[in-house]
Amino acid sequence: MRLTFSALIAGLVASPAFAAGDVFFSLNNTDFIVLLAFILFIGVLFYFKVPSLLSGMLDNRAEGIKSELDEARALREEAQTLLASYERKQQEVKDQADRIVTAAKAEATEAADQARADLEKSIERRLAAAEEQIGSAQAAAVKEVRDQAIVIAVAAAKEVIAKKMTAAEGNALIASAIADVDSKLH
Repeated sequence: MRLTFSALIAGLVASPAFAAGDVFFSLNNTDFIVLLAFILFIGVLFYFKVPSLLSGMLDNRAEGIKSELDEARALREEAQTLLASYERKQQEVKDQADRIVTAAKAEATEAADQARADLEKSIERRLAAAEEQIGSAQAAAVKEVRDQAIVIAVAAAKEVIAKKMTAAEGNALIASAIADVDSKLH
Protein backbone atom coordinates (compact mmCIF):
# COMPACT_ATOMS: atom_id res chain seq x y z
CA MET A 1 0.00 0.00 0.00
CA ARG A 2 2.85 2.36 0.76
CA LEU A 3 4.41 1.67 -2.61
CA THR A 4 1.28 2.62 -4.48
CA PHE A 5 0.78 5.72 -2.36
CA SER A 6 4.38 6.79 -3.06
CA ALA A 7 3.95 6.13 -6.73
CA LEU A 8 0.80 8.23 -6.72
CA ILE A 9 2.56 11.17 -5.08
CA ALA A 10 5.52 10.87 -7.44
CA GLY A 11 3.12 10.86 -10.38
CA LEU A 12 1.44 13.99 -9.08
CA VAL A 13 4.69 15.82 -8.50
CA ALA A 14 5.71 15.16 -12.09
CA SER A 15 2.44 16.59 -13.40
CA PRO A 16 2.21 19.46 -15.90
CA ALA A 17 0.96 21.78 -13.13
CA PHE A 18 4.44 21.70 -11.52
CA ALA A 19 6.03 22.33 -14.85
CA ALA A 20 4.10 25.56 -15.35
CA GLY A 21 5.95 27.27 -12.54
CA ASP A 22 2.95 28.59 -10.66
CA VAL A 23 2.64 27.98 -6.97
CA PHE A 24 0.93 24.65 -6.84
CA PHE A 25 0.83 24.15 -3.06
CA SER A 26 -1.52 26.99 -2.38
CA LEU A 27 -5.02 26.61 -1.00
CA ASN A 28 -6.12 29.06 -3.63
CA ASN A 29 -5.17 26.62 -6.36
CA THR A 30 -8.22 24.45 -7.16
CA ASP A 31 -6.09 21.79 -8.76
CA PHE A 32 -4.22 21.37 -5.49
CA ILE A 33 -7.49 21.20 -3.49
CA VAL A 34 -8.89 18.59 -5.87
CA LEU A 35 -5.63 16.66 -5.61
CA LEU A 36 -5.76 16.77 -1.80
CA ALA A 37 -9.40 15.67 -1.79
CA PHE A 38 -8.62 12.85 -4.18
CA ILE A 39 -5.66 11.68 -2.11
CA LEU A 40 -7.76 11.93 1.03
CA PHE A 41 -10.52 9.92 -0.64
CA ILE A 42 -8.06 7.24 -1.77
CA GLY A 43 -6.56 7.20 1.71
CA VAL A 44 -10.00 6.75 3.32
CA LEU A 45 -10.71 3.91 0.90
CA PHE A 46 -7.45 2.20 1.83
CA TYR A 47 -7.94 2.91 5.55
CA PHE A 48 -11.33 1.19 5.57
CA LYS A 49 -9.89 -1.59 3.40
CA VAL A 50 -12.44 -1.01 0.63
CA PRO A 51 -10.27 -2.59 -2.12
CA SER A 52 -9.93 -5.81 -0.12
CA LEU A 53 -13.66 -5.69 0.68
CA LEU A 54 -14.45 -5.17 -3.01
CA SER A 55 -12.12 -7.97 -4.07
CA GLY A 56 -13.63 -10.20 -1.36
CA MET A 57 -17.12 -9.37 -2.56
CA LEU A 58 -16.07 -10.04 -6.15
CA ASP A 59 -14.45 -13.32 -5.07
CA ASN A 60 -17.62 -14.29 -3.18
CA ARG A 61 -19.71 -13.37 -6.19
CA ALA A 62 -17.40 -15.37 -8.45
CA GLU A 63 -17.66 -18.37 -6.13
CA GLY A 64 -21.47 -17.97 -6.03
CA ILE A 65 -21.59 -17.87 -9.82
CA LYS A 66 -19.27 -20.87 -10.02
CA SER A 67 -21.44 -22.82 -7.56
CA GLU A 68 -24.57 -21.84 -9.52
CA LEU A 69 -22.89 -22.98 -12.74
CA ASP A 70 -21.88 -26.27 -11.11
CA GLU A 71 -25.42 -26.72 -9.82
CA ALA A 72 -26.84 -25.88 -13.26
CA ARG A 73 -24.42 -28.38 -14.85
CA ALA A 74 -25.47 -31.05 -12.34
CA LEU A 75 -29.15 -30.28 -12.98
CA ARG A 76 -28.53 -30.48 -16.73
CA GLU A 77 -26.83 -33.87 -16.37
CA GLU A 78 -29.67 -35.08 -14.15
CA ALA A 79 -32.20 -33.82 -16.69
CA GLN A 80 -30.34 -35.60 -19.50
CA THR A 81 -30.28 -38.81 -17.46
CA LEU A 82 -33.97 -38.46 -16.71
CA LEU A 83 -34.72 -37.75 -20.39
CA ALA A 84 -32.74 -40.82 -21.44
CA SER A 85 -34.62 -42.87 -18.86
CA TYR A 86 -37.98 -41.62 -20.12
CA GLU A 87 -36.98 -42.23 -23.73
CA ARG A 88 -35.90 -45.77 -22.81
CA LYS A 89 -39.20 -46.35 -20.97
CA GLN A 90 -41.12 -44.91 -23.92
CA GLN A 91 -39.30 -47.30 -26.27
CA GLU A 92 -40.02 -50.22 -23.93
CA VAL A 93 -43.71 -49.28 -23.79
CA LYS A 94 -43.80 -48.96 -27.58
CA ASP A 95 -42.15 -52.35 -27.97
CA GLN A 96 -44.59 -53.86 -25.48
CA ALA A 97 -47.53 -52.30 -27.34
CA ASP A 98 -46.18 -53.70 -30.61
CA ARG A 99 -45.88 -57.15 -29.01
CA ILE A 100 -49.44 -56.89 -27.66
CA VAL A 101 -50.77 -55.89 -31.09
CA THR A 102 -48.85 -58.71 -32.76
CA ALA A 103 -50.11 -61.22 -30.19
CA ALA A 104 -53.67 -59.94 -30.58
CA LYS A 105 -53.45 -60.28 -34.37
CA ALA A 106 -52.07 -63.80 -34.00
CA GLU A 107 -54.82 -64.72 -31.53
CA ALA A 108 -57.47 -63.23 -33.82
CA THR A 109 -56.10 -65.18 -36.79
CA GLU A 110 -55.94 -68.34 -34.71
CA ALA A 111 -59.49 -67.78 -33.42
CA ALA A 112 -60.73 -67.19 -37.00
CA ASP A 113 -59.01 -70.38 -38.18
CA GLN A 114 -60.47 -72.30 -35.24
CA ALA A 115 -63.95 -70.89 -35.92
CA ARG A 116 -63.60 -71.82 -39.60
CA ALA A 117 -62.53 -75.37 -38.66
CA ASP A 118 -65.39 -75.66 -36.14
CA LEU A 119 -67.85 -74.42 -38.77
CA GLU A 120 -66.57 -76.96 -41.29
CA LYS A 121 -66.91 -79.76 -38.71
CA SER A 122 -70.41 -78.58 -37.83
CA ILE A 123 -71.39 -78.50 -41.50
CA GLU A 124 -69.93 -81.99 -41.99
CA ARG A 125 -71.86 -83.29 -38.96
CA ARG A 126 -75.08 -81.70 -40.18
CA LEU A 127 -74.55 -83.08 -43.69
CA ALA A 128 -73.88 -86.54 -42.24
CA ALA A 129 -76.99 -86.27 -40.04
CA ALA A 130 -79.05 -85.11 -43.03
CA GLU A 131 -77.71 -87.95 -45.19
CA GLU A 132 -78.47 -90.37 -42.37
CA GLN A 133 -82.01 -89.00 -42.08
CA ILE A 134 -82.42 -89.20 -45.85
CA GLY A 135 -81.13 -92.79 -45.84
CA SER A 136 -83.41 -93.67 -42.94
CA ALA A 137 -86.39 -92.04 -44.66
CA GLN A 138 -85.51 -93.81 -47.89
CA ALA A 139 -85.23 -97.19 -46.10
CA ALA A 140 -88.56 -96.53 -44.34
CA ALA A 141 -90.18 -95.61 -47.67
CA VAL A 142 -88.77 -98.75 -49.34
CA LYS A 143 -89.98 -100.88 -46.40
CA GLU A 144 -93.39 -99.28 -46.54
CA VAL A 145 -93.57 -99.85 -50.30
CA ARG A 146 -92.50 -103.49 -49.82
CA ASP A 147 -94.98 -103.96 -47.01
CA GLN A 148 -97.72 -102.45 -49.13
CA ALA A 149 -96.64 -104.61 -52.09
CA ILE A 150 -96.72 -107.70 -49.89
CA VAL A 151 -100.14 -106.79 -48.57
CA ILE A 152 -101.42 -106.26 -52.13
CA ALA A 153 -99.70 -109.43 -53.39
CA VAL A 154 -101.12 -111.47 -50.51
CA ALA A 155 -104.58 -110.05 -51.13
CA ALA A 156 -104.28 -110.74 -54.86
CA ALA A 157 -102.90 -114.25 -54.25
CA LYS A 158 -105.67 -114.92 -51.76
CA GLU A 159 -108.25 -113.87 -54.24
CA VAL A 160 -106.67 -115.88 -57.06
CA ILE A 161 -106.23 -118.91 -54.84
CA ALA A 162 -109.72 -118.58 -53.45
CA LYS A 163 -111.14 -118.65 -56.97
CA LYS A 164 -109.05 -121.56 -58.25
CA MET A 165 -108.62 -123.72 -55.19
CA THR A 166 -110.98 -126.13 -53.64
CA ALA A 167 -111.32 -126.91 -49.96
CA ALA A 168 -109.29 -130.13 -50.18
CA GLU A 169 -106.46 -128.42 -52.01
CA GLY A 170 -106.50 -125.60 -49.43
CA ASN A 171 -106.26 -128.06 -46.54
CA ALA A 172 -103.36 -129.84 -48.27
CA LEU A 173 -101.58 -126.53 -48.89
CA ILE A 174 -102.03 -125.50 -45.23
CA ALA A 175 -100.64 -128.82 -44.01
CA SER A 176 -97.69 -128.52 -46.37
CA ALA A 177 -96.98 -124.94 -45.10
CA ILE A 178 -97.16 -126.08 -41.45
CA ALA A 179 -94.73 -128.90 -42.14
CA ASP A 180 -92.44 -126.55 -43.98
CA VAL A 181 -92.45 -124.06 -41.07
CA ASP A 182 -91.95 -126.90 -38.58
CA SER A 183 -88.87 -128.13 -40.47
CA LYS A 184 -87.39 -124.61 -40.68
CA LEU A 185 -87.90 -123.88 -36.99
CA HIS A 186 -86.33 -127.14 -35.76
